[in-house]
Amino acid sequence: MSLLEIERLTVDLPPGADRPHAVEEASLSVEAGKILCVVGESGSGKSVTAAAVMGLLPQAMRASGRIGFEGRDLLRLDQRAMRDLRGRRIGMIFQEPMSALNPLMRVGDQVAEVLDVHGRRSNGPARVQELLAAVNLPEPARLARAWPHHLSGGQRQRVMIAMALALEPALLIADEPTTALDVTTQMQILRLVRELQARRGMGVLFITHDFGVVAEIADQVAVMQHGRVVEAGPARAVLDRPQHAYTRALVAAVPHAPEHQAERQAARAGEAILALRNVRKTYYRGTVFTGRSAVRAVDGATIEIGRGETLGLVGESGSGKSTLARCVVNLVHPESGEIRYRGADLRPLSRSAWKPFRRRIQMIFQDPYSSLNPRRRVADIIAEGPVAHGVPRADALAKAAELLRLVQLDPRAGDRFPHEFSGGQRQRVGIARALAMDPEVLIADEPVSALDVSVQAQVLALLAELQARLGLTMLFITHDLRVAAQVCDRVAVMQQGVIVEQGPTPQVFAAPQHAYTRTLLDSIPGRSWVPPDFPRA
Repeated sequence: MSLLEIERLTVDLPPGADRPHAVEEASLSVEAGKILCVVGESGSGKSVTAAAVMGLLPQAMRASGRIGFEGRDLLRLDQRAMRDLRGRRIGMIFQEPMSALNPLMRVGDQVAEVLDVHGRRSNGPARVQELLAAVNLPEPARLARAWPHHLSGGQRQRVMIAMALALEPALLIADEPTTALDVTTQMQILRLVRELQARRGMGVLFITHDFGVVAEIADQVAVMQHGRVVEAGPARAVLDRPQHAYTRALVAAVPHAPEHQAERQAARAGEAILALRNVRKTYYRGTVFTGRSAVRAVDGATIEIGRGETLGLVGESGSGKSTLARCVVNLVHPESGEIRYRGADLRPLSRSAWKPFRRRIQMIFQDPYSSLNPRRRVADIIAEGPVAHGVPRADALAKAAELLRLVQLDPRAGDRFPHEFSGGQRQRVGIARALAMDPEVLIADEPVSALDVSVQAQVLALLAELQARLGLTMLFITHDLRVAAQVCDRVAVMQQGVIVEQGPTPQVFAAPQHAYTRTLLDSIPGRSWVPPDFPRA
């Protein structure tokens, strides 16, 4: 018998939305001791379905159908009854732990709050520390006193899991709990969820857009598109023999695992256009009163990128990848080393002396929403750089329209603001802004890390097309080794500020020399699964 039975669930959207229903006639079931992965792109209705189960839908969204749980229809329960179930019988891990955790409460107090609300706080701090230890957090007593911003992304996600499991619920809902986490942290979270689920016999409703995650942990899979369940069944059947065209399109968009990549062509590189030699950047924490400590973010990094080449810089969060990229574009000033562009050392240059080079080296930032000015229209954002370098405004705006067309957006979209675009569209705007300066070198910092797999494939294809058409050289920063294997001619592996290994992509991934590289490769979710549209090795 199913633990959770969703039957013909329909959730109405407010008037004026792009479609009448967020979820339409959806039926799903979760068995005790099993993991159901719900897969689909942003806007497919996955998170709305989870919110309906938890009774957390906005007032403007009305749900109909049936959500059966432990003999009761959750849609018929009042708020008091739902509050009793939340946390106690149904736990939820939310998608973004930094926004889900209260920044004004210590971590331990937030875990204890779950116990307090249900009158279950026995043993006080000891129970909180026990829960933190259960999710493999180090030094639970110390972490319980920490604030959320003191923790890494993976640690914050573990705190969310501890809160969700505090009262040992029968059903756990995990809404994209590993999105944008680096590959090793992602694997740790997935193994933790699987281990806790098996040990406690819970049913798990796991929402994701990553088929690698599905291959790693799912027992059953349901695929959603535009609010409807278009395919469902055992994980292996859906992964290896997808029936619906939408499922096949999602599977086809998954990048190859490195060991299943076809041999890449030799790099198109000519002479080195960008060379970094022994670059060092140190940050300092603390004050003169509490004591200062040095953190070497980049420690003697040496890489070269040839003309027309794509060099992938891979590693976990905190390894120094983004700091190194910011050193290249003069957003961070390294204390030593050389950053040579066409033989000229850029590191000693003042800001005014650096300005001519900024036209030739541009950056695509990781988060296109926070890096785009929310108060300016997209055409003005794209035209801003050329105008600052003396291009007449009318010419810059005309070029902005051309660039929007180049990145496959309607030129009329230039009159809109960033919040009016989807994540993938905002990333295209960020690419257009970088291209507005006619650069020779593009620094792409995690440009697809939080995008749906199909949008990710579109952005990667766009970058490859632009590189071929415009002769761009790229430094491509990513923590996703599948993506690096797909787009990079060579890779450099970075750990704790140090480049520990580099070489041609097939060579590094087929025969890694450093233990850290092997660890990254072993942590790829669903590594043994090869999408059926791709040839097996």
